[in-house]
Amino acid sequence: MNPNLNLLQPYPFQRLRDLFKGVTPNAAFKPINLSIGEPKHDTPQLIKDALVNNLGGLANYPTTIGSIELRTTISDWISRRYQIPALNPEKAILPVTGSREALFAFAQVIIDHKKPDPIVISPNPFYQIYEGAAFLAGATPYFLNTLPHQDANYNHVMDFSSVPADVLARTQLVYICSPGNPSGKVMSLEQWRTVFNLSDQYGFVIAADECYSEIYFDEASPPLGALQAAHLLGRDYKNLIVFSSLSKRSNVPGMRSGFVAGDEKIIESYTLYRTYHGCAMNPAVQAASVAAWNDEAHVIENRRLYAAKFKDVTPLLSNVLEVAVPDAAFYLWAKIKDANISDTEFAVKLYRDLNITVLPGSYLAREAHGVNPGKNFIRMALVASYEECVEAAKRISAHF
Repeated sequence: MNPNLNLLQPYPFQRLRDLFKGVTPNAAFKPINLSIGEPKHDTPQLIKDALVNNLGGLANYPTTIGSIELRTTISDWISRRYQIPALNPEKAILPVTGSREALFAFAQVIIDHKKPDPIVISPNPFYQIYEGAAFLAGATPYFLNTLPHQDANYNHVMDFSSVPADVLARTQLVYICSPGNPSGKVMSLEQWRTVFNLSDQYGFVIAADECYSEIYFDEASPPLGALQAAHLLGRDYKNLIVFSSLSKRSNVPGMRSGFVAGDEKIIESYTLYRTYHGCAMNPAVQAASVAAWNDEAHVIENRRLYAAKFKDVTPLLSNVLEVAVPDAAFYLWAKIKDANISDTEFAVKLYRDLNITVLPGSYLAREAHGVNPGKNFIRMALVASYEECVEAAKRISAHF
C-alpha cells in the first residue's frame, strides 16, 4: 500500500459524524443542515433538457480533451466574464469532471521528485483536497494561516510575506482559493501581483481554485479572477492554471463538470496525464455544459437567491456571532462571541438543542505555526432554502 495514505486525516464531515455520535437532536425542530456546501437551488431546466436531448452520446467513448464546441464555449465565457482576450480553446483549456478531482490530480503532474523535499503551499483553513493532493504526490504541505490581520487588506487572505525564503525555494505548487472557502474573501490585484512575482522568482505553479467565482452580491463588481489579474498586470499565463466548475454557478453538483485553463505547456502535460488517468467527461454532460456556460440568466437568479439569504440572516445572528456578508461564495465564516464555548461544543449545542447542523471551523484547518486558525469559528453554508436559513438564524438568536 502507498504509505502516504497513512498521512491522510479524516474528512471534516466524517469528524462531524463522529462528534455527533450519541447526540440526539431536538425533535421539536425540523432539521436544518448548513454544514456542507452542496447547492440546493433548482437545476435550471435548460441544462436538464440539454442533458436528456443528448443521451445518444452515451454510445460513444468520450475524449480526454472534450468537444471543440465545449472548449470554445468555455473560452468565450472566460473572455466575457473576465474581459480578457479569448484563450486558445485547443491548447489552453481542458474540460474536467468537476474541480475536485482536477485539483487533486493536478499535484501528481506538477510535483518533481528530482528536486529535494517538495512543498505545496495551501491556505489554512482550506479545502482538504489540497492537503491530500500534496501528501499523495509525495510533497509536504505548508499551511499559510488566513487570520484576522492588522492590515485589513489581508483579513483572512494568504499573506506570503510570512513565508520563509527557504520554504519558497522548495515550493513547487501553491493552491489559492479566491473567493475563499470558508471566508469568502477575494484576492486583490496587488495580492495577485505579489504571488505572480514570487512565482517568477521561485518557479512554483499556481493552482487558482475559482469554483465560487459566480456567487457574489454586486452585479456591477464580479470577483477578480487570476487570469484577469495576470492580464491587467500585463503578464502572460506562465505557471498559472485556473480551476472552475458549474456545480455552484449552475446548481449541478451531481453533473461533475468544470474546466482548467491557463498555461498552455502545463495544460499539454496535464492532458497527457489525464489521458491515462481516465476522467473524460460524458458526452451528454458536455452538451449540457455548453448550455450552462452559454446562459447567464439562471446565474443571475441564483445570485439573487443567495443575496436575499445573506441580507436577512446576518443581522439575526449578530448577537451570537461575529458575522458579515462575505465578498463572495455562499458561506458565513462566523466567530463565536462567547469565548467560553469551543467551536465543537457550539456545533454540538446547535445540533442537540436546535436540530441545526454546522461545521466547526477547527475541522477545516490544521494546527500550524502555533495556532489552529479555524478555532472558535463555525462555517454555515447558506445553501438551504431562504425560509430554512432564516428559521435557523432565528432559532440561534433566540436560544443564546
